[in-house]
Amino acid sequence: MPEKKYKIGLVLSGGGARGFAHLGLIEALHEAGIYPDIISGTSAGALVGVLYADGYSPKEIMKLMDHGSTFDFVRPAMPREGLLQISGIIKILKSSLRAKTFEELKIPLFVTATDLNNGKAVRFSKGELVDPVIASSSIPVLFQPVIINNVHYVDGGVMDNLPVKPIENKCKYLIGSFVNPVGYTEKITGLITIAERAFQLNMSKEALEKENKFDLFVAPTELVKYGVLDPEKAEEIFQLGYKATKEKLKTIDIVKCFDL
Repeated sequence: MPEKKYKIGLVLSGGGARGFAHLGLIEALHEAGIYPDIISGTSAGALVGVLYADGYSPKEIMKLMDHGSTFDFVRPAMPREGLLQISGIIKILKSSLRAKTFEELKIPLFVTATDLNNGKAVRFSKGELVDPVIASSSIPVLFQPVIINNVHYVDGGVMDNLPVKPIENKCKYLIGSFVNPVGYTEKITGLITIAERAFQLNMSKEALEKENKFDLFVAPTELVKYGVLDPEKAEEIFQLGYKATKEKLKTIDIVKCFDL
């Protein structure tokens, strides 16, 4: 059997503002001496993944992304192709990313987006960075599609919210961070809330189908209390990811499991 190219692969799901939990997970991994060699991300996982792969630490990414208000990230738009504009996130990426292409990143990265024209998941790993990451994060109805080479792309979570496929045969060990648990929600009113909830439900099936592919899988159930568009709670969400990962690491022999 051929030796795997990478030792540790990290897969980051979509989940909007719940993606701050990915940063808590990475912080806990660092404290345990675990560092990913390759990353695959969708939506919020693509945003976290690209900044981490560019060399930012989890706490540095928190400072970049934790602006305290939903409307620091998005703006209302004329509802033709999307209810909101993702302008704030575009600004953060364009001003913060040192790498301009995938090839310039310090850690190899795969970003998954959904090709609306052809109805399939597409993996980006070469060329220009910002447009594929924004495409991967563009929740349908909420945000307008991103056009790349005359193809309309939306959130990767539509087709693959836990994108293990691009790296599962390349890594000796796999770590999965899933931040989209679904539980009871009482208030479902307004177009944005309905669109957000429908998208959450569609993405939630990924965890059950793919959990057994990972050597370490973290999915904090408490995240059900937080919305996809809820960046005001960034620090709380970060801590949930951090604590859930610390607890999960206690249940395994990390030296044995990851050859540390």
